[in-house]
Amino acid sequence: MKAARWHGRGDVRIDDIADPTPGVGELLLRIAWCGICGTDMEEYVAGPTLVPVDVPNGLTGRTAPLTLGHEFVGRVASVGEGVSGFDIGDRVAPEVVLFCRECFFCRHHQYALCEQWAALGLHTDGGLAEYAVVPAFSCAHLPDALSDEEGALVEPTEVAVRAVGKSGTRLGDSVAVVGGGTIGLLALQVARAAGAGETYLIEPLAPRRELGLTLGASAVFDPQQSEWETQLRSACGGIGPDVVLECAGGRDTAETAVRVARKGATIVLVGIHPERVPFSTLEVIVGEKHVVGSVQHHYDEDLPAALRLLAAGQVRVAPLITDRIPLERVVPDGLRALAEHPRDHLKILVSPKA
Repeated sequence: MKAARWHGRGDVRIDDIADPTPGVGELLLRIAWCGICGTDMEEYVAGPTLVPVDVPNGLTGRTAPLTLGHEFVGRVASVGEGVSGFDIGDRVAPEVVLFCRECFFCRHHQYALCEQWAALGLHTDGGLAEYAVVPAFSCAHLPDALSDEEGALVEPTEVAVRAVGKSGTRLGDSVAVVGGGTIGLLALQVARAAGAGETYLIEPLAPRRELGLTLGASAVFDPQQSEWETQLRSACGGIGPDVVLECAGGRDTAETAVRVARKGATIVLVGIHPERVPFSTLEVIVGEKHVVGSVQHHYDEDLPAALRLLAAGQVRVAPLITDRIPLERVVPDGLRALAEHPRDHLKILVSPKA
């Protein structure tokens, strides 16, 4: 089969590799669509960041070259020994987070913190290919209400679900989202579904602010305008939002999130910046603000919740898809396009059949 394999920084190739076969407890999926994630871009532009190169990953035993892609959906092509509940042709959304189930964190239901954490598409082969092998126990059936294209955005929706869950958003809370990329626009919608009274989007690009309004934002703010912070605080009773979700991952956006949050607020850091960023501990201490990180997701909590929200139409993902390309064009029309023209795209989907 053909697969987009990471060989090194700036070196992703469409390789011909052997067709995978499912082992005990595994499913073989025929890939329908796979989204290109910011993590894939980080590995392409500046990696290796997470991809193991010299030392094999402790859970998967793998090193590069590896097949990228962890935002994917497919149909069951083959069922491994010991698997029940899935039939050939079933549409499946896999949980891409891998964990040992034995360490301290796994025993305490904190799979995202597993000491040997790994992920499909980063530490072993993922979905930018014709086929992928996935653990069956953590997979879920894709609801009939969702198209295959929408199914490819289940994983980033899980990220948003977990972030909002960690924020402790309560009925009627005001929630501000910093960054109108894919994760930010998903988090905005998940916050509304969680009961937020008002939701605000902070985003410098006008088309993304307009999309935020379409997807339910109460108001949007351009951080390049001088009075935006005053306007946001005014919209939030003069004190600032109850919850701030930082989804931009920029150099200064964590500082921005902490600064605009009201005293006693919760700030969830979701966006990842590869280098150290400025951060005011004084704002946190004096304002008794709560700053938490959120990464990954759980197959038994966030995946079912994401599927329910998507199937019910409470979270819409179709407007986030900005291009659809064939696997053979994943480098020039996908990775390179995102690296050179990041403002032109939100989510690019890749299919071996496109």
